[in-house]
Amino acid sequence: VLQKWVNREISNFDYLIQLNTMAGRTYNDLAQYPVFPWILRDYTSEELDLNNPAVFRDLSKPIGVVNEKNAKAVKEKYENFEDPLGIIDKFHYGTHYSNAAGVMHYLIRVEPFTTLHIQLQSGRFDCADRQFHSIPATWQALMDNPNDVKELIPEFFYFPEFLENQNGFNLGQLQISKEVVNHVVLPKWAHSPEDFIYKHRKALESEYVSAHLHEWIDLIFGYKQRGPAAVEALNVFYYCTYEGAVDLDALTDEKERKALEGMINNFGQTPCQL
Repeated sequence: VLQKWVNREISNFDYLIQLNTMAGRTYNDLAQYPVFPWILRDYTSEELDLNNPAVFRDLSKPIGVVNEKNAKAVKEKYENFEDPLGIIDKFHYGTHYSNAAGVMHYLIRVEPFTTLHIQLQSGRFDCADRQFHSIPATWQALMDNPNDVKELIPEFFYFPEFLENQNGFNLGQLQISKEVVNHVVLPKWAHSPEDFIYKHRKALESEYVSAHLHEWIDLIFGYKQRGPAAVEALNVFYYCTYEGAVDLDALTDEKERKALEGMINNFGQTPCQL
């Protein structure tokens, strides 16, 4: 697969899907849903110029520190963390770039994810301000908050329907602007959900991304995923998210086991290292 990708016999999209599959990711499990990168950082211009490197996100950095301002806080958190019991290793992020709630967050407007989201929120929609209501606002929140480290799901590159509230769900209104949450607000350069998907997919297959995608792959699937390289890259997540970090079969206490399983399912899982 790597050779095919290098020879450009398969697209960046196909390569990412295949890597996800090999690393145990699947559409059948929200806790291990395929993970895709944020690839752009320009969600405000009237036109999107894919020949300009400045419109792309830095793929060599985890999403939590793409904004340089967050790097210091993330570093300090890691250096100052100490578990008195010695069970929990140091980590940069207590949340994860891919988890079940994040998948439902993005896909809230389409079933069965709407129902799953409502079940997760004890029978109602989460408050409007926390909903996925705008692509530019979601990116801004990532830049402002080092604790929000959500990457994307594959649907951002082929499924315009998830950006529209075709079922007319009542998702509430935003507190400050009183704006009703309906269809997802798109970047200015996208004239419709279909146009957004078309341009976003074009961005994924652009020269810039083709030349830098391996840097992100190293972080998610490769050698910067764990160990000293991960520490240096500010890319260490909560210990429970890693494959082999916890031996559930060794836990005799049923309560403890259930709690840990719940944690692993809700907090996200790092893909198998390839």
